[in-house]
Amino acid sequence: MITVIQRVNRASVEINNELFSNINKGILVLLGVEKGDTEEQAEYLAKKIAELRIFDDINGKMNLSLQDINGSILVVSQFTLAGDCTKGKRPGFDNAAKPEIAIPLYEKFIEFLRDKNIQVETGKFGAMMDVLLVNDGPVTFILSKK
Repeated sequence: MITVIQRVNRASVEINNELFSNINKGILVLLGVEKGDTEEQAEYLAKKIAELRIFDDINGKMNLSLQDINGSILVVSQFTLAGDCTKGKRPGFDNAAKPEIAIPLYEKFIEFLRDKNIQVETGKFGAMMDVLLVNDGPVTFILSKK
């Protein structure tokens, strides 16, 4: 399971030019589910993201978590994170989990975040989405759990 997390001042998802979801200060999570991923990985990453101290304290030091600032999360499924670009000129997606595996793990990841009393908004799994964000910093991290 792979995540790209971005600290944002705001982020939103539009589908067919209509607002689908949005958040203010918080984290945009792009989530890629790979073959062989498990609920344990989803739980680990949800906990890690919720508790990761990537927000500035009053001294400008990254010392506060999403929970500390009462921020929100926008989770967007992103199967292309499982893409392999090592051969040829076109990515291969053999490592990406099929929807029947990926959707339940995506939903479980969201449930684990909500269990931590975090406001969670989402994209729509499998939809063509316009993801808009105002990156705060920019601050971006890649987290994965094999």
